[in-house]
Amino acid sequence: MTDSINQEIEGLVKDLNEHCYRYHVLDSPVISDKEYDRLYRRLKELEEKSGYVLPDSPTQRVGAPPLDKFKKVRHREPMLSLGNAFSYEEVKEFEQRLNRYLKSDEPIEYTVEPKYDGLAIELTYRKGMLEYASTRGDGYEGEDVTLNIKTIQAVPLKIEGSTMPEEIDIRGEIYMDINDFEALNREREKKGEQAFANPRNAAAGSIRQLDSSITAGRKLQLSCYGIGSRKGGTFSSQMDFIAWLKTSRFPVPSFIRSVTGGDEVIAVIKDIEERRKDLPFETDGAVIKVNKFDLQLQLGVKTREPRWAIAYKFPAHQGITRINGIRASVGRVGTITPVADLEPVKIGGVTVSRSTLHNWDEVGRKDVRVGDTVVVERAGDVIPRVIEVIKDRRTGKEQPVPTPENCPVCGSLVEKEEGGVAIRCIGLNCTAQVQERIRHYASRAAMDIEGLGEKSVELLSSQGLISHFVDIYRLKKEMIIELPRFAEKSAQNLIDAIDRSKETTLARFLYALGILHVGEYAAKLLARNFRDINELYHIEPEKVEEIKQMGGKTAGSVARFFRDRENLAALETLMDLGMRISNPEFEVESIEKGPFDGMSFVLTGTLPEARRAIEKQIESMGGRTAGSLSGNTDYLVLGESPGSKLKKARSLGTKIISYDDLVSMMKSGGRLF
Repeated sequence: MTDSINQEIEGLVKDLNEHCYRYHVLDSPVISDKEYDRLYRRLKELEEKSGYVLPDSPTQRVGAPPLDKFKKVRHREPMLSLGNAFSYEEVKEFEQRLNRYLKSDEPIEYTVEPKYDGLAIELTYRKGMLEYASTRGDGYEGEDVTLNIKTIQAVPLKIEGSTMPEEIDIRGEIYMDINDFEALNREREKKGEQAFANPRNAAAGSIRQLDSSITAGRKLQLSCYGIGSRKGGTFSSQMDFIAWLKTSRFPVPSFIRSVTGGDEVIAVIKDIEERRKDLPFETDGAVIKVNKFDLQLQLGVKTREPRWAIAYKFPAHQGITRINGIRASVGRVGTITPVADLEPVKIGGVTVSRSTLHNWDEVGRKDVRVGDTVVVERAGDVIPRVIEVIKDRRTGKEQPVPTPENCPVCGSLVEKEEGGVAIRCIGLNCTAQVQERIRHYASRAAMDIEGLGEKSVELLSSQGLISHFVDIYRLKKEMIIELPRFAEKSAQNLIDAIDRSKETTLARFLYALGILHVGEYAAKLLARNFRDINELYHIEPEKVEEIKQMGGKTAGSVARFFRDRENLAALETLMDLGMRISNPEFEVESIEKGPFDGMSFVLTGTLPEARRAIEKQIESMGGRTAGSLSGNTDYLVLGESPGSKLKKARSLGTKIISYDDLVSMMKSGGRLF
């Protein structure tokens, strides 16, 4: 009897995985959803009865109990980023660089495929079974998101086929189709939850859920395109590897072409761009790779980018629409920003109904008026912005909008920064600022309180339940369960998210506090230089300004915040309510000193490598980088056409070195010969 049940289970697992593959990867199902559900229920019934569960059973894709946090995973081979090309000329320059490096004029064979706009992922298989899945992270270390990845039906839990490497890391992109993204946002808005800005954010947010049952409810897709570390398996080229992926039932790019020479590459890029508007997913470009793996190995990598691949980036999506209104939006520090309400227009598969106008000087400079017809662009295919007014379409009825003299929320006077463009409300009790500060505190990069978005904060504030972010930790389930937009599950989810946020890091906490001029990077700088938050109480600005890269304006703002009695009282209340703050940044900084420890660098001019890549390498060796020179700068790294920084460095007495000098310092442990 047991053998009979086990055989039936094995048969059901095989059949259900086949149907899952046909439905989610091939998009050609051969049975109805009802029949699939019947077979699935039968499998689950037999597994519960016998206790015999195969690791690749579709029942193993359901959400598991929520995690406390994600574990870190070190990639066996770095997940490098790609260099970018923004024109066909740059694509040809890429080919010329390869020819120079290879010292050959022989035509090179390439592959060209759409660049999916999603979240990079690595799937690690041992002996054919999915062992774990991790995000790209910083390229060297990511987060273990295995439970969430298993909920995606297109991800094979077991490699099928005759050729199976003993170990292999398969890389791809998790993404969300545009229609599924829009359906998800409609559902979130019905529940009073904040809508995702774009499909990429939706995919990334779904994968980073601590509760994998939430991920299971999102319609995520996978496209596999790359290989990391492997043991066993012989692949001669990218096309050879893609063919193996297909026979092993992995989803691959919707189309991929093998071509020879730059002209053929450009022809395929044009083809992808033409198809772009009809694709079901977001793509922001095309990926070009040298096809042959032996050539890839010969070309190698430069800092954090492979020499053998590049991403061609499409121009930003644009649309033409009408400005229905211009309103003043008040931020958490009182900055009043003009926002255009637009006649909804679909741009690159996403409906856009509002756009930032940046600042009031910009409104005047562009002469933007209510009723204007404008060109709107999704910059980087994400943030909508008005780039041009089509003035020859004006009818004379368009209305200019004056710069506000009073806050649109509390009516207080506004003031303009000296020498700046921002105007701010000076009202101490402005409710808009209060709500924005709470939203900022709860945001993903800060305390990461899921469910405490714009509409929830507005609702809780209007009910008198929160007037300060301290009040978040006084909320009880029974206080919110009867409110509009809340029910049993959503109320409990919010309370659980609030409880999880009580355990945080000093860098996140400092950023969450919303201290003027303290962004994520400045918060990390503070965390690296102060053991705990108590060391910041009553601090003098000069002490903060000793930190290289910390300017006087930021130092003064930090000192003012930590001398204010009300602020310090609020922090003490948070501690009493159970806040626990660790500081891994300080531990890393104090224990893992690098050869550049204590050194500050500024880069200028055109350099042989991407500037951010050089900065990251300096930082990985313990150094600091800055965008501008000061008396604290140790070295100015000089590229071609350096500009005004060279003159300033000479006036300050800063050491001026070449890029080759910097490389020598890296190789010699920080010494400059």
